[in-house]
Amino acid sequence: MKKELEKYIGQHVVLDTHSSWIYVGILEKVTDNCVVLSDVDVHDSKDTITSKELYVYESKITGIRSNRRSVHVNMNYLVSFSLLKDIKEF
Repeated sequence: MKKELEKYIGQHVVLDTHSSWIYVGILEKVTDNCVVLSDVDVHDSKDTITSKELYVYESKITGIRSNRRSVHVNMNYLVSFSLLKDIKEF
């Protein structure tokens, strides 16, 4: 997954995890152990009634509500990633 992620450095990405947490921010760096994002919206979907999918779509439409300057996400927790601009309307 590291090589695929590195292609998107400098772009807005969405990181899906095994947990209820989702990360939306600018991809800064990818190491063997973690992904580093800046201007990040760290969101725990357990805290709201909004699904992860709807939350990410709203982030694309209204903009990222950054609540962290920088975040290091453990690579072992990632399920998938995508560019924010590739999120489709549903």
